[in-house]
Amino acid sequence: MYAEFYGLREMPFALTPDPRYIYFTPSHTEVMANLHYGIESGKGLIVVTGEVGTGKTTMLRWVMKRLDRTVLVAYIFNPRLSVPEFYQHLATLFDITNWDNKSDFLIELGNVLESRHSRGLRTVLIIDEAHGLSTNVLEEVRLLCNFESDTAKKLQIVLTGQPELRTVLNYSDLRQLKQRVALRCEITALPNVEETAQYIASRLKVAGAQRTDIFSPGAVDYVFRCSEGIPRNINNLCDNALLNGFAASEPTISRAIVEEVATTFDMVPHADRSVQNGEEREAPARIFRAAGRAELWAAGNGNGDSHFGSDNSVGSDETFTAISTPETDIIYHEYTNRSEAPATVEELGSAFSRSGLGRGNNGQSL
Repeated sequence: MYAEFYGLREMPFALTPDPRYIYFTPSHTEVMANLHYGIESGKGLIVVTGEVGTGKTTMLRWVMKRLDRTVLVAYIFNPRLSVPEFYQHLATLFDITNWDNKSDFLIELGNVLESRHSRGLRTVLIIDEAHGLSTNVLEEVRLLCNFESDTAKKLQIVLTGQPELRTVLNYSDLRQLKQRVALRCEITALPNVEETAQYIASRLKVAGAQRTDIFSPGAVDYVFRCSEGIPRNINNLCDNALLNGFAASEPTISRAIVEEVATTFDMVPHADRSVQNGEEREAPARIFRAAGRAELWAAGNGNGDSHFGSDNSVGSDETFTAISTPETDIIYHEYTNRSEAPATVEELGSAFSRSGLGRGNNGQSL
């Protein structure tokens, strides 16, 4: 809808995991290197974790599109499978038809893996959303790791999932699977607003943008704050911001437009949400101790010299008694112009006196 208005060939912030739009952060590069090394070296079991929306599936699809055609890949994206369903799914992915039970399937799979391994070919099983696998299926995955020769694994297995996958692997009844993990890596969110700006510009370029400053610096900053650097959240905010900008005929997306979208999608940062909801903030901290207040009050009454001692203490015990009444907070933002602020102790004392902060609960001077 807005593509032509902003000079784009296509929608740059779709939520689908299109590998053409992958943006290589340092963590993405590290994960790519681990996958390449693990598959090429026959490491066996590789685990990749990352928060929701950080681009795990996009990365997997990018990798699969670039694997050599000699690599056979079986990709499972729905982990909610029972053990029989899991093997039935594998049989379809590996094109194994001559089997009636689990034993038959394992024999046929072993023949396929041995044939490919003997010809120097690699076979890879990738399971996305692996944190959703049942304990029973994960145990079957461990047993699949036993397809190996004396020197290499015949089946490479990649498990990707949310951070909960790390918790799952720490279950006591899965400790054997945990010990089989040869490589672990993690995809993280974009760390700062600069990376977010580059991410947005990268996607705009892929979509054919003639200019990459469609989003103002203030808009990009607010996108980062709302999204917490998670690419899927960034895409959602930017896509809807472009739609709103198009509706308002705005050639540049301002912070105000992003704020409107963030409010609609309930993605306003917590600090801003508190202000919008009128939540009370903590009271300002006091800037003077009780003795200091008494000294200022005395200075305001022209008695400053009698109350200032060489050790910064108050001159008499009566002063402490006089200020034992409840105190009002002092906020030193009264003077907007520094040149107008009191410069001497006497002037500060006079200001203190005029403010009424030196009076007791009955309005009498302390």
